[in-house]
Order: sequence, then C-alpha cells, then structure tokens
Amino acid sequence: MKLIVGIGNPGEEYENTRHNIGFMIIDNFLGKIKYQEKFNTMYYKKEINGEIVYFIKPLTYVNNSGIAVRKFMDYFNIDIDDLLVIQDDLDEEIGKYKLKKHSSSGGHNGIKSIISSLKSEDFLRLKVGINNKHNDVIDFVLGKFSKKEKKLIDENMNIFKEIIYSFIKDGSDKTMNRYNSR
Repeated sequence: MKLIVGIGNPGEEYENTRHNIGFMIIDNFLGKIKYQEKFNTMYYKKEINGEIVYFIKPLTYVNNSGIAVRKFMDYFNIDIDDLLVIQDDLDEEIGKYKLKKHSSSGGHNGIKSIISSLKSEDFLRLKVGINNKHNDVIDFVLGKFSKKEKKLIDENMNIFKEIIYSFIKDGSDKTMNRYNSR
C-alpha cells in the first residue's frame, strides 16, 4: 500500500497558487475523479499495478498537513517508506524538481508539520520549484502562477506522472536514483 500526499490549501481562492503545486500534480495524475473525505482529507483510492494507492489532499491547510497525514497513515497502517509527499520548493527554479529523503523541512511549514507529526524526516519528497525572488514569501506562495510559470509547470507534468508511477512500482530509492540523475 502506498500513500501519495499533495500539499496545498483547500478552497477555490487557492486554486492554481504556487503553494498548491502538490494538489495540482495529484489532480493532473488522477484526471477527473470524485474524491471522498476522511480524516480531514480529500482522498482517492486506486489500484495501480496490483498496489493499493491512496492519494490525499489535506484539508488542514498547508501548515497543519501533518495532522491529516498521520491520521491516514495510522488508520491504514502505512509504512513511512511507502509515503511520497509532493511540495512546492522556493529555492528551486520554476518547474524544476528534485527528490529528497532524510532531509529537513527547508523552512516549508507543511513539511515541518509532517515531520513533527511522524517524528521522522525519512520519507520521500517530490520538491517542485516555484522560484522565489520576492521578499514577501507569504504573498508569493499564495499568489497565482503567471501564464509563463504555469506553462513551465505543465511542461513537466508528464515527468511528475512518471515519478509517481516509478515510486509506486519501484519505491523511493530506485525512483530517486532514476530521476535525480536527469
């Protein structure tokens, strides 16, 4: 069983904002589906290559993502090695990505919350660049993507799908080795 978490904020006012890149990638991966609600998340269960996969979008807002993730993992007895979190990354160029495991939050409050709730940094993260060159971080991450930025993100959606499929099939280490070397 795998758990894939997209970090973001619920509500129409946050759609297509930089902080919601995790929600956007999950929505792109799944296509048009109907989410269910459980443990303060919107979730979708899907079988892929014989593996049960839960996709969740916490409804707790970014800064409290860990609360929902922990409840979901505990209830379904999901191992930390079977967790992939998709997040925005202020330090990476727009649309670029990197996979990380065993690392700090890097100042991302959603990741801080997950680390605190799980009492571990040992989970895989797909960090997608949103490239902050502004002083006001809060306004920036809650701002909408420009057309140019959205185009750069959209150009990489297929690679994000490949990464998710690789994680489901091969796990975190093989996925990191395969995609961090590109």
